[in-house]
Amino acid sequence: MAKDNLIDETAPPPAKIITAEQGLYQNILGDIQTIKLSGKDTGGKFTIFENNNPPGVGIPLHVHTNEDEVFRILEGEMEFIVEGNTNLLKAGDTIFLPRKIPHSFRVVGEQNAKAIVTIIPSGIEEMFIQLNQLPAGPPDMGKVLDICGSFGISFI
Repeated sequence: MAKDNLIDETAPPPAKIITAEQGLYQNILGDIQTIKLSGKDTGGKFTIFENNNPPGVGIPLHVHTNEDEVFRILEGEMEFIVEGNTNLLKAGDTIFLPRKIPHSFRVVGEQNAKAIVTIIPSGIEEMFIQLNQLPAGPPDMGKVLDICGSFGISFI
């Protein structure tokens, strides 16, 4: 299923409070994330995730066709490779990753890294929900690539 444009300009979405314990918890091929706000909550404008991963977890070099991403590091350290440059981000740091710019990231150091990830516009959360529904065990990479590709994500 390809991403639909969920932006509704006719009426603003209602205000919403999400407590620390709330959200849709998922383990996407080892990437631990909790969807805090989805496109259904924001009128399609953005999605917010909270990631909390141990050292070594990351996503290989990839490109988003449709979304911009912002990572705000709350705890730990993450290494981002963007346009061939390696960047080490620590607690308090923020990185903006525009669509169509290849990037990768992984948790480095000795402790878990916790980050708030904002994705603009929303829709990609549906990709993660589909990936989370794959059977346990070693992933069928063909299915993973098909799902990601249907949302405009390609791996390099």
